Amino acid sequence: MVQITRLKSILKRFPFPLYYNVLPNRCMASSAKFSENKAIDLIRNIGISAHIDSGKTTLTERILFYTGRISEMHEVKGKDQVGAVMDSMELERQRGITIQSAATYTLWRNHNINIIDTPGHVDFTVEVERSLRVLDGAVLVLCSVGGVQSQTLTVNRQMKRYNVPCLAFINKLDRMGANPKRVLDQLRTKLKHNAAFLSLPIGLESELKGIIDLVHQKAIYFEGDYGEMLREDEIPKDLRAQAEDYRHELIEQVSSVDEQLGEMFIVEKKPTEKEIMEAIRRSCLSRTFTPVLVGSALKNKGIQPLLDAVLQYLPNPGEIDNFALRETSKEDEPEKVLMDPARDGKSPFVALAFKLEAGRYGQLTYMRCYQGKLTKGENIYNVRTNKKVRIARLVRLHSNEMEDVSEVYAGDIFALFGVDCAS
Repeated sequence: MVQITRLKSILKRFPFPLYYNVLPNRCMASSAKFSENKAIDLIRNIGISAHIDSGKTTLTERILFYTGRISEMHEVKGKDQVGAVMDSMELERQRGITIQSAATYTLWRNHNINIIDTPGHVDFTVEVERSLRVLDGAVLVLCSVGGVQSQTLTVNRQMKRYNVPCLAFINKLDRMGANPKRVLDQLRTKLKHNAAFLSLPIGLESELKGIIDLVHQKAIYFEGDYGEMLREDEIPKDLRAQAEDYRHELIEQVSSVDEQLGEMFIVEKKPTEKEIMEAIRRSCLSRTFTPVLVGSALKNKGIQPLLDAVLQYLPNPGEIDNFALRETSKEDEPEKVLMDPARDGKSPFVALAFKLEAGRYGQLTYMRCYQGKLTKGENIYNVRTNKKVRIARLVRLHSNEMEDVSEVYAGDIFALFGVDCAS
């Protein structure tokens, strides 16, 4: 078994199957490790959005389990009547749907990941709208049977409005009638995405065994009781030609929007894996290409590669230009000011309140810090009420649970008490 910290240097092509465990110790996602003031490039703020019943809450549950944030997995409307962690409302557990957006945080390969799980029902679209305003990237979940549906179109428009780069994850490959190729075609025709597969399924429906990583040209099988043991092997012989075709299509699609890879494609120079990944990242950040991954959250397949893709292809807070408005005078238009994402606390504190919630201890205000640093006990200026407010309590959220923190920096998502009419 290989330690997770050594994977990067040794996971290369082997002539024999390679096994490794990606299930970290339960302390891996501890608050102490997360609360470290990490560099800006080790932070991701992502949302998980989809049409209703596409499996996004189940996907979030798997993400939290594999990253060590929770110690056991439960199903939406499962037989044990426990329900998913992110469905904290009693009505959500009864109906098996997400009604309100829920925030959490976790760790993956030493990266802090803030996650907002959003509702998929059309009646709660405003929850998605509020969340996307403060996110740097997103995962668009699609059902391999239902494909692009009405709320998928709405979420896609919202991502476009706020210029949010995204990955697409085609879920539920274990369902009867699963057809990821048809869903990819719908991404291109209905959503107008320049999209291509980064992974392919090995089998479909009840025959789903694993996935093919097209960039690294290897097969990945998810073994163990919970899919935590990953076995890398050669691509099955009967799928090699198909994998080669889709890999060529991937390079061609990215080459059409990335100048560096495009030049290599024209002169028929074979790009390295690193060059392909760098081109995918550049085009994903510019929203000119959408990487498409596949899997089944319910059957514990494809989640770890998706997490790796979040780190590899979605932006950190320092790669997104965020602006605030500063009033110069009552007569003049407000001045646009570019936020400084440095996590050194030298710039003035600037944050946006994006959600209010009536909690047991009073009004809870969800915020995203864009600049500077906030320490518990300091005063902040509320531009909506033109009043100074002393912050007595700062918390980091895990669904309906709260964890007190002493300070937050640019790029963090957090909540505080005592800020009236903040949003």
